[in-house]
Amino acid sequence: MKIGFHTDAFNSAYFSFEKCLEWGQKNDLRYIECGLIDGVSWIHGLGYQPHVALYEDPALLRQKMERYGLQFSQVDAAFPLSGADGPLRGVPYVMKAIGWAKLIGCPCVDTTDGMNKPDGMTDEASMEMMKRSYGQILEVAEAHQIYVNIEPHGYFTTRPEMMERMLAFCDSEYLGLNMDTGNTYIAGQDPVEFLKRFVHKVRHVHIKDVSESLAAAVRGGQTGIAVSQCATGAGVNADNIRQCLTILHDHGYDGVLSIECEGQGGPMIEASLRWMGQTLQELGIPAE
Repeated sequence: MKIGFHTDAFNSAYFSFEKCLEWGQKNDLRYIECGLIDGVSWIHGLGYQPHVALYEDPALLRQKMERYGLQFSQVDAAFPLSGADGPLRGVPYVMKAIGWAKLIGCPCVDTTDGMNKPDGMTDEASMEMMKRSYGQILEVAEAHQIYVNIEPHGYFTTRPEMMERMLAFCDSEYLGLNMDTGNTYIAGQDPVEFLKRFVHKVRHVHIKDVSESLAAAVRGGQTGIAVSQCATGAGVNADNIRQCLTILHDHGYDGVLSIECEGQGGPMIEASLRWMGQTLQELGIPAE
């Protein structure tokens, strides 16, 4: 398996994407994940946001990333697709992200639903709308041969019975799961059982721990975590993560484990990296 990181770790440090590349190179990493911006943002333009705008030329950015020795494992286009504006805002955003991902050599695009039950819509109406949306998205994904992953992060996707239906929206090898150990836990699910149910669909993984205080305050009442405020291995989800790593290895997963946590400008995510490396070694799992 391969260890990577999400640039969300450096939101609070106001890193630019290039500064994240520098950090990745310094820590001998090869895989990076970031969010995509569809438009212009002043904070991004001034160099204070660690994500990438779709107006940036993918060929030129790919050359820059190669100089740092990093490549994308996935790009994040997770505008909620479950609400009324999902088809209007989310579908064009994901489609544009797919074409951009193909040009830069990124294999996966991440998608999800909204945190809450959609206003003014029944569950069935929202599911039918998302089925149509994913049908449009997968037509583009198959043409570009890019995996579209669904991440458990919201009202529908953190419920296993709904995730099962969503993963069956399209009969396509390009529709898969971005497993997230932290979101499944904070939503009140068992990450280990969630993964066992869907391990055959996993194309990318977010490794995320949960602090004891956050779990006590909101577990079962929220469906996701923007950024984990504790280092991987330092929270109440650490043993679940270990078990998930074993399940993935036993199933033959050799993709990227993307660490998602607050970085504190470096120290917290560096502690996460050390824990990940040590844990994989203890479990006898080869890692890049």
